[in-house]
Amino acid sequence: MSKNYVPVTCERYSQYELVILRGQSLQVAWHGTRGLARIEILKPLNLRTRSGGEYLIARNRLGQWRVMRLDRISNAKVL
Repeated sequence: MSKNYVPVTCERYSQYELVILRGQSLQVAWHGTRGLARIEILKPLNLRTRSGGEYLIARNRLGQWRVMRLDRISNAKVL
């Protein structure tokens, strides 16, 4: 893992896996690379580990891709 990445708990990671398996959507609040806070409704599709971090791959309601580091997600609510 990257030295600035903070791993999420196994419980949190498992929750994301269940949301993906069930085809559910999430209301996600996160901070981007520039520190900008965002809230968006997303359909998570996959989880990946790369470049020293864990990432959620999702699409928003407009079909745009979102790839975000799990440690930048401040809140995720199942819809």
